[in-house]
Amino acid sequence: MSRLAYRVGHLVVAPTSKLVWRPTVTGTENVPRTGGVILASNHLSFIDSFAIPIVAPRPVSFLAKSDYFTGTGVGGAVRRGFFQTIGAIPVDRHSSRAAQESLDAALEVLRDGRAFGIYPEGTRSRDGRLYKGRTGVAWLALTAGVPVVPVGLRGTDQVQPVGSSFPRPARVTVAFGRPITPDRFADLPAGKARRLLTDEVMDAIAALSGQERAEGHNELPPESTGAAVGI
Repeated sequence: MSRLAYRVGHLVVAPTSKLVWRPTVTGTENVPRTGGVILASNHLSFIDSFAIPIVAPRPVSFLAKSDYFTGTGVGGAVRRGFFQTIGAIPVDRHSSRAAQESLDAALEVLRDGRAFGIYPEGTRSRDGRLYKGRTGVAWLALTAGVPVVPVGLRGTDQVQPVGSSFPRPARVTVAFGRPITPDRFADLPAGKARRLLTDEVMDAIAALSGQERAEGHNELPPESTGAAVGI
């Protein structure tokens, strides 16, 4: 990611986006201003990876399909510039090692002292419910030794509903919760630690988003290989 492209793009895009979507933002004081941190959010719309960075108090990196960075012509350049602006990191989801490569890319961001955004559900909720979290978020927090800030989004499904091609004006709420540190889980067996930490993160997201809970995992589209780890 070009940090200059992010800063320049953010200066241009963020004010316009805020004017159109009129986001209500709470809890920004809960986001550490320095050091590695995970922002773990519910996932309602494609636009979520755009909504969080424009209101977060520091740059946030998300993963994106590498296809978004390789297009040709004017359309390809616009798409590439858009994803560079929001700080996206390209990942080849067609790779047989997509899940591990996604985790490795995220870990690099965190160890570099930056903020990384993740959707523990693994993919967008198509019925508006909050699904059980996958444990990639906990693996990252425990491995990198960084806090997790839960994020609750509301209204992004109205900006760009699943299946729609273009965003539309709507009211959006972004709530940042209190950081959850992995220290309390470090001495537990690895599998149990990841599950308990992930469940605590999902409970916090539910409280912020107000969503109805679903019992199981969200179904993953076949092409979303990297989503199996909650990225």
